[in-house]
Amino acid sequence: MQQHLRRHIFRNGFSNLVHFSILLIVASLLISCAKDPIREETNPPPIGTSSTYNDGFFIINEGNFNWGNSSVTFISELDGSVQQEIFQNANNSRLGDVAQSMKILNGRGYIVVNNSSTVEVVDLKTFTSIKSIEGFNSPRYIEFIDSNKAYVTNLHGDISVVDLNSLTITKTIKTPEWTEGMIKYQHYMLVTCIGSFNEPSSKRKAKLLIIDSREDRIIDSIQTGKEPLGIVIDKKLKLWVLCSGGWDGFEPPALIRINPDLREIEKAFTFTSTSETPSRLNINPTGDTLYFLNNGIYQMSVTDTGIPASPFIPASGKLFYGLAIHPIDGTIFATDAIDYVQNGVAFQFSSSIGTQLDTWTTGRIPGSFCFGTIQNSKRLH
Repeated sequence: MQQHLRRHIFRNGFSNLVHFSILLIVASLLISCAKDPIREETNPPPIGTSSTYNDGFFIINEGNFNWGNSSVTFISELDGSVQQEIFQNANNSRLGDVAQSMKILNGRGYIVVNNSSTVEVVDLKTFTSIKSIEGFNSPRYIEFIDSNKAYVTNLHGDISVVDLNSLTITKTIKTPEWTEGMIKYQHYMLVTCIGSFNEPSSKRKAKLLIIDSREDRIIDSIQTGKEPLGIVIDKKLKLWVLCSGGWDGFEPPALIRINPDLREIEKAFTFTSTSETPSRLNINPTGDTLYFLNNGIYQMSVTDTGIPASPFIPASGKLFYGLAIHPIDGTIFATDAIDYVQNGVAFQFSSSIGTQLDTWTTGRIPGSFCFGTIQNSKRLH
């Protein structure tokens, strides 16, 4: 979901939507005048040639809603080189409309394409398409149960169960509408459930669903704050769920700590204002430090007694949109969607003092990262 744009529209009304659309048109005319970041695109390999995407990571660019211009950018950790549009270059076809997320398992990449309602499966050696799995209801994220089965959350009413051998949807798990983030814990899948997409936040019954993955069945749920978006697990096996408070600012956002064994909330950290818009919850490799966006980039120890008063990395004019933490060295990666029309920018920051280490050009609206191919702990700067 293109969160910053969506919140701008809902909170400021239709007249601002018209105004914002005009701004986008003007911005599109100014793309050629934008200043380029440091790292630029290298020449992509010709279509059909062999290319192995190891020792690097992917940036999933959402693209504009209904424009069908989503894409994937690859950054080499060996030399920092950039390859844009790697799916299109490998397949001579577009990825689809609004690429939401990507996960990797056993040499395959699974790219969730939201508005196209597909999961595109690619061979990581060449990024050529293996299969486009269809039949989803606006999919959001994929999480693997094991090497044979995965769950895919959807915007509308269910979780899809995918057979990773046949690459087909074998069944669906009915849910109370919109499901979002997932994390596996023992033989359970814990899933954030936001409620009906079409209802105001006041009527949504936000929950954390507990699914027995052996039976593909919801066995319990825990009520959360409004619009639970992100979920991570820390070094003490505590769950953290970030709740935005609702797209219409119904209640202040909250960061909740949950005991997954007792299935109860241990602590709720409430933000100070309904105007705050925290998102993109992440955790570092050692499981002791949380990160999230709230205009700037916030860093919070799992032992802190409150939400930090100021960002660890201020926005300083950037429109932070995506956020991820390097799974080996813990450095911070973020994206800037700029004006949602021209190509975006990705950054790497130090996790110790927050200094900027590197920057690259991306595709349009870079929303998420995928680090599944990294073989070694190499920093790019």
